[in-house]
Amino acid sequence: MLLRYFYDEKLAHASYMVGCQQVGKAVVIDPMRNIEPYIEVAQKENMEIVGSLETHIHADFVIGSRELADRFGATLYISDEGDENWKYENLDGLSYQLLKDGDKFTLGNLTFEVMHTPGHTPESISFLLTDGAAADKPIGIFTGDFVFVGDIGRPDLLEKAAGMTGTAEAGAREMFKSIQRFKQLPDYLQVWPAHGAGSACGRALGAVPSSTVGYEKQFNWAMKIEDEEEFIKELLQGQPEAPYYFAVMKKVNKIGIELIKNLQELEFVDSIDRIEKIIEDGHLVIDTRNTKDYSNGYIKGTINIPLNQSFTNWAGWLVDYDQPLYLLANPSDMEEILIALRSIGIDNVAGYADVNEMLSQAKQLDSYEQISPTEAKKLLEEDGVTIIDVRNLTEYEEGHIEGAKHIMLGTLRKRLDEVPDGKLIMQCRSGARSAIATSILKANGFEDVINLAGGYLAWVKEVQQPVSN
Repeated sequence: MLLRYFYDEKLAHASYMVGCQQVGKAVVIDPMRNIEPYIEVAQKENMEIVGSLETHIHADFVIGSRELADRFGATLYISDEGDENWKYENLDGLSYQLLKDGDKFTLGNLTFEVMHTPGHTPESISFLLTDGAAADKPIGIFTGDFVFVGDIGRPDLLEKAAGMTGTAEAGAREMFKSIQRFKQLPDYLQVWPAHGAGSACGRALGAVPSSTVGYEKQFNWAMKIEDEEEFIKELLQGQPEAPYYFAVMKKVNKIGIELIKNLQELEFVDSIDRIEKIIEDGHLVIDTRNTKDYSNGYIKGTINIPLNQSFTNWAGWLVDYDQPLYLLANPSDMEEILIALRSIGIDNVAGYADVNEMLSQAKQLDSYEQISPTEAKKLLEEDGVTIIDVRNLTEYEEGHIEGAKHIMLGTLRKRLDEVPDGKLIMQCRSGARSAIATSILKANGFEDVINLAGGYLAWVKEVQQPVSN
């Protein structure tokens, strides 16, 4: 048996290739939209990719199943559980197999058995894998967003992101039942989840790529609570905000999305006049440089989302999917940027420009100030100065600077009317999120905006202890 692990750090997303070497065929579990890494491994291992297994209709990234189907004619193995709201659409012309609890299918010596594990979503399934060439019992289980290392999938995304009122508690009750069933599995069974630390699909995922049923039964908080009501209360409280784009991904992965090969070509912008006209016309222009470089000099009207591990997340929160998007970037980074954006369905990228060339052409650059906690404390003693905390609500409630107004970064562009007049100090945990927030406000006409360097951590260390709710 061949088993390979793939991990997208920007999405904290794990996918897997499983193959039978005897027949030279492989399938991919929960594939990312960029299928090139799977193709590379398949060619290296002399494998033919014949299938794509989906554990559920994902909300945080575009699934790559239809890309695999287009390129290789791969069969889609997808859930037929849940009600009519959780059925896949637009499957005509595709090879697919609908799956229910207890179904089995084979790939050479390998057997996959379906286990319905609702809770995170109603149609969620897991796949038990048995290598018949070596054993007559399963070696592991692909759990998708059901069980993570140290955590379990959150059941509130449908309600928070997709507006499906009342589904959070119902999902939590289903999750409790699924966990009881999971605990009946043998301890030696390996657990292969679809996400790691940093994913918004759970509350506190571990950074270890895999686990075992026995380990999770001993150390995963969700396995220790036997009372259903206590379990539901614990599962629902303290979950982070659900990114806006999750609702888009649910729809995209249910009905399908345009193949990458059919996307429009990007306009290469070589004139600062053109960039300024794009901004004047109200289009979003993202500068992907690091925070320090951006703060020292940028083109007025742009916003800054640095190309790092958080790039995809904040793009998903802040980009309007229905409007053309333009990028200022180093040309050598464009492939990475496009893969990241397309992984969450941001396909309406209209054009890009060489950021350094545009800066050199600009007649005037804007900038913003970054101040220390001590300097910020002095400013806050003056009238008309407001500090805005852009962290998650749970972070804010655990402790915040006295008098700070809370507006979570991802929601800022839609809540500009809540931003007070006067001098503004933007603050987060370390200064990174608040730097993005500073660029958003500056781009929207708030001139007197500064960023708290080092954020809340530096404030607590240098100035005073936090205030908690």
